Amino acid sequence: MNNEKSFKAAVDLHENVPPNWYYESLKVDPLQRYWHKRRFKEIGKLIEPVKGEVLDVGSADGMFSKVILDKSKASKLTGIDVVKTSVAWAKKHWKRNKRMKFMVGDAQNLKFKTNMFDAVFCLEVLEHVYHPKKVLKEFKRVMKKGGYGVFLVPSDNLLFRFIWFLWLNFYPRGWVWDDTHIQTYRNNGLPKVCKEAGFEIEKEKKFILGMLHAVKVRKK
Repeated sequence: MNNEKSFKAAVDLHENVPPNWYYESLKVDPLQRYWHKRRFKEIGKLIEPVKGEVLDVGSADGMFSKVILDKSKASKLTGIDVVKTSVAWAKKHWKRNKRMKFMVGDAQNLKFKTNMFDAVFCLEVLEHVYHPKKVLKEFKRVMKKGGYGVFLVPSDNLLFRFIWFLWLNFYPRGWVWDDTHIQTYRNNGLPKVCKEAGFEIEKEKKFILGMLHAVKVRKK
């Protein structure tokens, strides 16, 4: 599948996701609030300050992007997403913050210069992409030498698979994510594919009963 076809397929996968999914989840859903607050806290421990720009791939409505910006103290954050309605919502919601910019973008074909960003973040997104190694190589290309990346995926352990089944089939808001997970990183798959893409692994951690797996990588 070429870039154009896989980008369109990714758009189609997420056609049911509301544009302000995370904003609403934090407001109205106690279980989602717990899940995302834990994400914010644990990923925050891996973020180091930078002086330049950072990229947030799969930025959705920008709620996690704001956490990244605050923790990294970056001069600018650019968020990209395949869901046009989410990008439009983020642009409107965060318009007063001149350090944040949101745009529609394809992770497999980033429209940015080589060695542009001090850090690249991709949080619970790589399970939604068709060619993860190609995506990670693009992250490495746009990252400055010495820059770092923080990536987060479901571990796909037995507990996560059970919870995900319940979420999709019985939870009132879960159905919008049906069929959107097209990759698995079971058996520590995320560090493996990061190494294959040419990154050096600095840290990795699992949290929320091992259901989420985060890695911090460096471009040498």
